[in-house]
Amino acid sequence: MPHTARPPHADWKDWLAQKALPLWSTTGYDRARNLYHERLTLDAAPITLPHLRLMVQARQIATFCRAALDGVFNATQEALTCLHTVQKRYWQADGQPGWVFALGPDGQPSSTLRDLYAHAFILYAHAWAYQLTADKTILTVARQTTLEIEQIFAAPHGGYHDTLPPQDALHRQNPHMHLLEAYLALYEVTADSFYLERAHSLIALAQTRFMPTQTGMLLEFFKADWAACNPLGQNDVEPGHLFEWAWLLRDAMRLNPTHDDKTALMALSEQLFQTGLHHGVQHFCVFDGMTDTGTLRATSTRIWPQTELMRLLADRQRNITNATQARRESTLLAGLTQKFFTTYIPLHLQGGWIDRCDANGNPCVDHMPASSLYHIYGAGRENLHHNKHIQKGQK
Repeated sequence: MPHTARPPHADWKDWLAQKALPLWSTTGYDRARNLYHERLTLDAAPITLPHLRLMVQARQIATFCRAALDGVFNATQEALTCLHTVQKRYWQADGQPGWVFALGPDGQPSSTLRDLYAHAFILYAHAWAYQLTADKTILTVARQTTLEIEQIFAAPHGGYHDTLPPQDALHRQNPHMHLLEAYLALYEVTADSFYLERAHSLIALAQTRFMPTQTGMLLEFFKADWAACNPLGQNDVEPGHLFEWAWLLRDAMRLNPTHDDKTALMALSEQLFQTGLHHGVQHFCVFDGMTDTGTLRATSTRIWPQTELMRLLADRQRNITNATQARRESTLLAGLTQKFFTTYIPLHLQGGWIDRCDANGNPCVDHMPASSLYHIYGAGRENLHHNKHIQKGQK
């Protein structure tokens, strides 16, 4: 059967279960340290780096916990052993609240920077580890980490600083987006309003600060008072983040369907999705960057924005009632999936990927970053769920 005839979900299960997840839980896992490697060469050899970032460890832990829960692949022992190691070596490793940014090859902190993005992902990892194990000590760490985040990062004009100590004077939406993701995951596994309240606060911040009214855009960078850094038309927007936020707003409404602003939030999710499609996607490809008036600024591509759109489309397929729209989005999902498995997932890498391509679609990296597996599994997982939905409807 030619590749173009395969349905969007067809490649996912075999590739995830037989290639990608086995690769990153064996070659991609350092059993001497019980930590995941940051990168592999294109020949699948581990690359030693001066920093082993908390964010990467957390993403891999979460991904392998999810895969075990989904029945796709079981590498639970490695993931939970890594979580134990990470708690021991990163959390308060210098005697101060919070988690250090990275370890060096000697296993000691190589950077004691406190990074909000990394803290968001360690919370996310704890949510999925708890769902897998029901170990209440995991929730104790998550609760304490949440309180430490508020102690360490709280900013005077709302939201949070990116790092402590600050690396520059900017605020960024991206770590707030992933903190929302973590709080939603924790609420889903605990039903604790402690996390839902914090999720709602971040959504309100996004509505009032990140997303200029009526534009459908999501700005990336802000001044200390959350004003846009530049005049209209000169601010950075990433289409991939439009799709991530569209997904998260849908997820928030799924978890809390009685929310007072449900109609407004669903409309905002739809607006972000449509804006991203209109300005950031061409020829079954999500581009890296544009301005806040929709002018393409970076026509290079990375693997993660492709997966964010595929994940969102697969989810939307289960809820679209307009037949014409459903066919149009199904065609887009099929085209994106075909391009994904021919451009970014070449067969010879056996579970690896091309992470970046230039404006002409040519690979422009010489390694495979572990951090992308989190995005890739999210898309694969949703496409597999979409497949089950189709099969159920055909019975």
